[in-house]
Amino acid sequence: MAMVILAVAALIAGVQNALAGGGSFLTFPALLLSGLNPLMANVTSTVALFPGQITTGWAGRRAVSGLPGLGFGSLFALSVLGGALGALLLLATPVSIFSALVPWLVLAATLIFAWGSFFRRPGGAARRLGPAAAGAAQLGIAVYGGYFGGGIGILMLAALTLAGLEVRRAAATKNVLAAAMNGAAVLLFVWSHEVAWQQTGVIAVASAAGGWLGASMLHRVNERALRVGIVLIGLALAVGLFLRHGTG
Repeated sequence: MAMVILAVAALIAGVQNALAGGGSFLTFPALLLSGLNPLMANVTSTVALFPGQITTGWAGRRAVSGLPGLGFGSLFALSVLGGALGALLLLATPVSIFSALVPWLVLAATLIFAWGSFFRRPGGAARRLGPAAAGAAQLGIAVYGGYFGGGIGILMLAALTLAGLEVRRAAATKNVLAAAMNGAAVLLFVWSHEVAWQQTGVIAVASAAGGWLGASMLHRVNERALRVGIVLIGLALAVGLFLRHGTG
């Protein structure tokens, strides 16, 4: 039964990652329920969702774009560098410290996405982040992504749209950049002892199918309803993690 729940969560997570990010908000708690500690659940989720991210990125590759003054190649390189740095930092973090940080990481990602989705003035300037600021933001997000997989798509959507991309093009671009930063992290994680390979196999297959399905839905989904759903899931997960840590 635990593997069935994990497969369903992974399928939905694949769709979620393709559309707006936040898929690990589903796989991470499912892995915790399967008995993994938070650090192992995070590493396993990152490794397992990577095939789905490749599928999603490939499916939406025609809509990928760079930013004004900052080409896609630069964004890709920053993503790889940051992902590797974040992964190294994670592997050096004790489980107890990471467990205490997780609720704050989830809450921060959710609040940033909510701000970017609902509280920015639609009539403002088309560009609010210049090339240097956008590059710094992408590097920071990539380090965070290598350290904690939850919410990287949410953070990139906010940064890319602030830097001038319209939402649907930003969604396709962040899918490829997420695969780049997580690819760098995965290359380091697979040599560690923190990957639960049985759960990884289940999530990888189901999330890849969900990613392809989500990419085909990118131009038909109700975007506002999707964003509301992401915020609610993120808040519920943050509250649950705070309660879990407080009673642990």
